[in-house]
Amino acid sequence: MGQPWAVGDAEAASARLPLVLTALWAAAVGLELAYVLVLGPGPPPLGPLARTLQLALATFQLLNLLGNVGLFLRSDPSIRGVMLAGRGLGQGWAYCYQCQSQVPPRSGHCSACRICILRRDHHCRLLGRCVGFHNYRPFLCLLLHAAGVLLHISVLLGPALSALLRAQTPLHTAALLLLPWLMLLTGRVSLAQFALAFVTDTCVAGALLCGAGLLFHGMLLLRGQTTWEWARGQHAYDLGLSHNLQAALGPRWVLVWLWPFLASPLPGDGITFQTTADVGLMAS
Repeated sequence: MGQPWAVGDAEAASARLPLVLTALWAAAVGLELAYVLVLGPGPPPLGPLARTLQLALATFQLLNLLGNVGLFLRSDPSIRGVMLAGRGLGQGWAYCYQCQSQVPPRSGHCSACRICILRRDHHCRLLGRCVGFHNYRPFLCLLLHAAGVLLHISVLLGPALSALLRAQTPLHTAALLLLPWLMLLTGRVSLAQFALAFVTDTCVAGALLCGAGLLFHGMLLLRGQTTWEWARGQHAYDLGLSHNLQAALGPRWVLVWLWPFLASPLPGDGITFQTTADVGLMAS
């Protein structure tokens, strides 16, 4: 008899679908950017120094983005392979009937992943994986650099979009920005014009979404909370700003934002957590 969280081929393919769709969208953005820069109006006019700095910034952003995506997908936040038998004696432990296992505090079962996640925060629909103890740091850094990359792409596409919009009436301009699909289906714009408006729209929207997500999870980070705990007003694991940052990002929490492969081991194991009550007892 297999493990209760074993996933069949059809379910594995379904779990990979969000990642495939996200990768296809990223490829479409990259192709549109290459088309505009190579065959279209080209990049914004810049001097040699500014162009070098822009290229260095783009390289830095892209390496960080891809590195954090890789770390996020390679890190398994679940209880798979974690020895939990005989340890479920402390307060906050529970029994998961789907996984048929004792699970530690702050863990939760994910119906999409079909397994319990250590310090579960939420399930990321775009990447098709849960955010938990072992991949929370690359998730946060991914939000930061994804927002930066999408904003950078929007700036590079800006001159081409601006030239397109100047040739339109105000009504068509608003419709092209808000309803590009409708403009394409009614024959008001060409496929190339639609692609430019649609990709720029999604990049701006994506940058705003990633920025909002970073602000929200930054608040949770500083409070030592997960999304589930925030929704229920729980503050049992808020041990102060410095401890909260190190618990989620490791001792080099300032530098991990700059390079995904910097060694900054997490102080915990995702199973046992110090609470504010524990700190109060030690202080007394």
